Amino acid sequence: MTYVVTEPCVDCKYTDCAAVCPVEAFHELPDRLLINPNTCIDCDACVPECPVEAIYPDVNVPDEYQDWIRINAEEAEKYPIISMKKPALHGPNCAGPEE
Repeated sequence: MTYVVTEPCVDCKYTDCAAVCPVEAFHELPDRLLINPNTCIDCDACVPECPVEAIYPDVNVPDEYQDWIRINAEEAEKYPIISMKKPALHGPNCAGPEE
């Protein structure tokens, strides 16, 4: 099992999850984060840190977000690792909480 970042993260890039990841499995894109399934150790530390509830275990990803399993697996390694908290991105499609 691995964890997967899904669509609610797009334009709502919070990095609290990356800051608690013990193995640096998160990768940063301009408008979202992704999890590298080859690095993720399934520790569950990131899930409660996501204020927009965008992270799921791969076996429990809702049907509407199933494509995100592939997106994380194929795209994460193409982007830099992030392991610290940064100011959140509140882009035009963000429905998440304001800081």
